[in-house]
Amino acid sequence: MTPEASIAYFSMEIGLESAMPTYAGGLGILAGDTIRSAADLGISMVAMSLIARNGYFHQQIDKSGWQMEEPVFWSVDDYLLEMPQRVSVTIEGRPVIVRAWKYDVKGTGGHNVPVYFLDTDLEENSASDRTLTHYLYGGDRHYRLCQEVVLGIGGIRMLRALGYHEVRRYHMNEGHASLLILELLMERAKALGDAVITKEHIDAIRPRCVFTTHTPVAAGHDQFSLELVHQVLGPAGPFAEREQQFCCDGVLNLTYLAIDNSGYINGVAKKHGKVSRDLFAGYPIDSITNGVHLPTWACDTMQRLFDHYIPDWRTDNSSLRHAVSIPSAEIWDAHETSRRQLIDYVNRTTNSGMDFDVMTLGFARRATAYKRPDLLFRNPDHLRRLVQQVGPIQIVYAGKAHPADHHGKELIQQIHRIRDTLKDTVKIAYLPGYNIALAKLMTAGVDLWLNTPQPPLEASGTSGMKAAINGVPSLSILDGWWVEGCIEGVTGWAIGDASDSAHQPEEDAHALYAKLEQLIVPMYYSRRDEFAVVMRNAIAINGSFFNTERMLHQYVMKAYFK
Repeated sequence: MTPEASIAYFSMEIGLESAMPTYAGGLGILAGDTIRSAADLGISMVAMSLIARNGYFHQQIDKSGWQMEEPVFWSVDDYLLEMPQRVSVTIEGRPVIVRAWKYDVKGTGGHNVPVYFLDTDLEENSASDRTLTHYLYGGDRHYRLCQEVVLGIGGIRMLRALGYHEVRRYHMNEGHASLLILELLMERAKALGDAVITKEHIDAIRPRCVFTTHTPVAAGHDQFSLELVHQVLGPAGPFAEREQQFCCDGVLNLTYLAIDNSGYINGVAKKHGKVSRDLFAGYPIDSITNGVHLPTWACDTMQRLFDHYIPDWRTDNSSLRHAVSIPSAEIWDAHETSRRQLIDYVNRTTNSGMDFDVMTLGFARRATAYKRPDLLFRNPDHLRRLVQQVGPIQIVYAGKAHPADHHGKELIQQIHRIRDTLKDTVKIAYLPGYNIALAKLMTAGVDLWLNTPQPPLEASGTSGMKAAINGVPSLSILDGWWVEGCIEGVTGWAIGDASDSAHQPEEDAHALYAKLEQLIVPMYYSRRDEFAVVMRNAIAINGSFFNTERMLHQYVMKAYFK
């Protein structure tokens, strides 16, 4: 039987199971949630990624708070089915053989979306080529470009080998996969018997490509010198005849390659769409705000509550608006169970001695400068006064720094030092090994989700959406999705306001303390029924909209079947 797929979804990382280290963070988690909702909605889709045999990395934190990285060891064939097909890509003039491993994502109605993970660890390949799919975002620029040849060019060839010949749209989740455009152009030229790629070929391919950008700064986009491109792809590589068109100032920028050759382009929140239009002036960049897969991220106690009051919430996410009719006391009780589970895990893991009846804040992001995980500690004396005069708080942190991000590692270490400084006033825990399982535990178990990015650098963010579905409101800078999700005092609270373009650390920290001191902490301890209403609103208003079911409906209407 010939396989069929209207949409081929390409992503460097895809998070499907906590124990499968085929993801690094938000991009991969979003990809996994997208595929789950495609399966639920019965969308004809096939997904392509890299296998990451040694994962992103296993995070350990020593006594000083310094992050250390180790390879992740997992048994691939415990989770994936090896496919018999083999394809070849050319790297530095030599053939590199690629195979695929399959994972089936089953939807609520029984529809299946196959996910294929590409792998070069084969005996036919050289020792160095066998490692090309070992590490997610590992190695140097040369390693990264070779990986992207495997994903983009090898991914298209594997699709054909697997029998996927009639694909309506090729969706690139970030620029890592954009070399697939070159392979599509070569396919078309070959099919027409043309020796070179022409403008007519490009015009024919463009409507079939969809590109989603997640990065609001130019430095975050993959780009390679022509010298390296010629080394990897060869001076007469697949786009040599139109090199000047695809490369600018001696650089191949994979984001520009995708933007120039896609019929639909989008950012991942309304604000991010505007930021992207400013960054890539002249391009028609739309926006589709991210979401999360609700059945995956709703904790067990909330799922049982939804099943009782809103039986069809899994197949009609928008029906969660009816959560406004769930008694707030039942939402609080369901949350209490999750909070106790989290605090128990924190104490067993870190020996922090956290309390079950103290307001718990959560912060789990990639540890990097613009996320500003240390903003809460900008004025430790103010934080101490807040706790002593208004009510106790405790804070749970998690998140990995990229191995090459020295400043990010220093931020983790700084939080450990602050933990020791504030230990008699505020209990702080930093949980190592942030993954899907830990994200589920944290987004369901804390009382308030904290997010403090430096605008406009937060493209979207989805952790606060995961918290919302569990009745956990956000306290966040107005950036990314929170510009759309925040109804002040109803679904959560903002730090500062949207008119503040500078967002200086001192000012943002002051606004953060003020909101905790004057509104949130007093409400939590003295007017718990009001706090529970905000929890309920987070579910009914944000949970019913910021989900991948709504997101995929928008992709279908705007990009896939337009």
